[in-house]
Amino acid sequence: MADSLPTEFDVIIIGTGLPESILAAACSRSGQRVLHVDSRSYYGGNWASFTFSGLLSWLKECEQDSEAGDNSTAAWQNLIQDTEEAIALRGKDDTIQHVEVFCYASEDTGDSAEEIDALQKNPSLVASSTLTKPLDPACLSEETHSDSTSPEMPAKDTPQHDGEILPEVTNREETEVKEKDCGEKTCIHTVSDGAEDENKPVVEDNVGQPKRNRITYSQIVKEGRRFNIDLVSKLLYSQGSLIDLLIKSNVSRYAEFKNVTRILAFREGKVEQVPCSRADVFNSKELTMVEKRMLMKFLTFCLDYEQHPGEYQDFTQRPFSEYLKTQKLTPNLRHFILHSIAMTEPSCLTVDGLKATKHFLQCLGRYGNTPFLFPLYGQGEIPQCFCRMCAVFGGIYCLRHRVQCLVVDKASGRCEAAIDHFGQRISAKYFIVEDSYLCEDTCAGVQYEQISRAVLITDQSVLKADSDQQISMLTVPPAEPGARAVRVAELCSSTMTCMKDTYLVHLTCPSASTAREDLEPVVQKLFTPYAEAETDEGDPPKPRLLWALYFNMRDSSGVSRSSYHGLPSNVYVCSGPDCGLGNEHAVKLAETLFQQIFPGEDFCPPPPNPEDIIFDGDDKQPEAPGTNTLIVAKLESSEGSQNLDGPGQHLQN
Repeated sequence: MADSLPTEFDVIIIGTGLPESILAAACSRSGQRVLHVDSRSYYGGNWASFTFSGLLSWLKECEQDSEAGDNSTAAWQNLIQDTEEAIALRGKDDTIQHVEVFCYASEDTGDSAEEIDALQKNPSLVASSTLTKPLDPACLSEETHSDSTSPEMPAKDTPQHDGEILPEVTNREETEVKEKDCGEKTCIHTVSDGAEDENKPVVEDNVGQPKRNRITYSQIVKEGRRFNIDLVSKLLYSQGSLIDLLIKSNVSRYAEFKNVTRILAFREGKVEQVPCSRADVFNSKELTMVEKRMLMKFLTFCLDYEQHPGEYQDFTQRPFSEYLKTQKLTPNLRHFILHSIAMTEPSCLTVDGLKATKHFLQCLGRYGNTPFLFPLYGQGEIPQCFCRMCAVFGGIYCLRHRVQCLVVDKASGRCEAAIDHFGQRISAKYFIVEDSYLCEDTCAGVQYEQISRAVLITDQSVLKADSDQQISMLTVPPAEPGARAVRVAELCSSTMTCMKDTYLVHLTCPSASTAREDLEPVVQKLFTPYAEAETDEGDPPKPRLLWALYFNMRDSSGVSRSSYHGLPSNVYVCSGPDCGLGNEHAVKLAETLFQQIFPGEDFCPPPPNPEDIIFDGDDKQPEAPGTNTLIVAKLESSEGSQNLDGPGQHLQN
């Protein structure tokens, strides 16, 4: 592949995270020649989504990156001329730290026993900084390296890569096929904290309680292709900048979305549903009639709070929580507003809290009764959608393609070329690099924040409802002053992110320590480990925790360009995922960089209507649809797009 790469481009983009992918689409759409490369074997970087076996493979790569050295400079140093100098790029990814994995589910007798032996013998086996024995190669299913990305792109507009087989990220088509012929499976084997008879059948005698399906670890591995596990947990505000960009650019045709069905609150040890719409407020059984009127009055005020500055001018520099106490709101309502509607910290300033509340309310009703959307098959779909748009307009893609260094002309101080791992020199006018690729010398003065993440597989929802297909958003307030709230997103199987009869739960908060230390107290409040749940006689029982992953992820969103050392003026840096719930930072960053590079150009304009495309010769009529170039074939209008009332619909205005 490298031998056939052109030697000159307008823009070289290194990394396929969300900001880089948006920039690639914008540059390609504006007519620039774009080369988009990534040393990883999958799209998305830290924004990616993986199947279960693909996630285990990713964890092994994290372990190898932490152990590997970075001593490849000698290979390209002789390619640098006397009038040039080089900026080395990092060869390994160190943005993931403190990885800890726990398996609580029991193992089926005779099924893949060797595959999970390391995890099953000791469910609490932990690797403090990177993953070690719990994920030996035997843990990976046979399908680990079978597919590349999801959705499978049509042949003509699939981003090109170097031809190697890629670790499994997602596979929408095969997931749908397997969904059809998978019946309900109830396993009757359990684990009893390492006892010798852990695989003996257990007879259930709890007649009074509804029967709960038993999910084993071997079943999770076997059905692993039905999981699509996000590295970063995000939701899309229905009136947010990413939704607007998806619709404006028509990239939304490449993805499907579901509305988050409910907003939850955690108060006094219980999970409750938060009423969002007017109908929800007056139908709520959690609020008294007086509280309902109080809440509606306050929310109505928040919608146009700017018109009444006298109501809050004395609190502009004081916490939002203090302002709420002056509004004749009950403690129950203050909790709902602060943690589940505004979704702010108690120390948040009043104006910021009112602004967040207004944004929440403005997002209601566009696609459903909550402000949020979730992309089917996971957050990792979104970067791929923009990569697809870039490829449609001529962008070239290379995965598993490492750029070793950037070449800078000493006289002008501008970056002129990049040298890849094949030693090929590729020239460009502009270079966009994801933060994790910059070397230690360049980042010597950078102070990074960290994000604490947990991914859980459970057998029930944190709040039972008539339907088991609920997508829930929960904020757990800090247990003590100075701590940070924990954001919990619970996904059901209809989001195509987990297998039937399970839930995929994401926990996120800014790091104060390791991810496990930050998040495990919340996990213990909401869930019961599988083995302990077998003897738990509590009523009602908590959801059983089957599998858990904790890790810390670097947050480079707050780093300014001036913090990096020695970057040429035509080299631009994109940050990784931030800790926020939405994607506003990534979209704003991409648009800001695009305007700096190409001032005056339209950012991701709508694609041309095929009927309006003028072909060579003004006197010629356009050919019939289906007989033209790639643009006509791939950019036809998506007629029949519907609102998000049903499962997995496309976006529209």
